[in-house]
Order: sequence, then C-alpha cells, then structure tokens
Amino acid sequence: MQDKIEERSLVNVLNRLHKDGYKTDFQVSEAGGLCTMGGTEEFKPDQVRIIDHYRFEGESNPDDMSILYVIETQSGLKGTLSNSYGPYADENVDTFLKQVEDLGKNLDKKDK
Repeated sequence: MQDKIEERSLVNVLNRLHKDGYKTDFQVSEAGGLCTMGGTEEFKPDQVRIIDHYRFEGESNPDDMSILYVIETQSGLKGTLSNSYGPYADENVDTFLKQVEDLGKNLDKKDK
C-alpha cells in the first residue's frame, strides 16, 4: 500500500523513471519539435512515442496540476516531458503531443 502513496509524488516517479533509463529532459521548441534541454537534436511527432503519463495535483491549490509524459524517440533516447495541466498548459507542448497521439491512433488502426 505504501508504494501507491510514494508513486503520487512527482519526485518519486522521476527517480523511478531515471532508474529505468528515462534520463533525458525534453522540451518542445519554438519551432514545434521535441528536443533535449540544451540539445541540438530535434524530433518530429512521427519520431516520438508516448510510453506512459502521470497526472499530479497540488495539495493546496487545484491550479497546481501537472502532467508528466514518459517518452522514447526513434533514435533510442528515453526521457520525460512535463507540462502544466489545464489553463496554464503550454500550447506548444499540447499541440505536439496531440500530433503524437493522433499518429499512434492511426498506426493502431493499420494493425487491425
């Protein structure tokens, strides 16, 4: 039961993911591609796969909500991308991730 409580903390989830090899911090560039923080490599939506996601709510303020995406790139980079949830969300991040999700849905349909 204690594992569930610990899993609700962003820091604990990030630590576990880091141990599992998800060590890269990603961001969405002004041009709309996914890149590493301070890196030069940029990925398009069709080069990215969302492995999992976690939602977190602030204890005292519902506006303190965030979402953490677990990501793998076509080149093998594994890492995370975070965003606010709701009205404070970064529109560039939302747009990029929506494109990734839509591509994944289209690929699933081809397999059937």
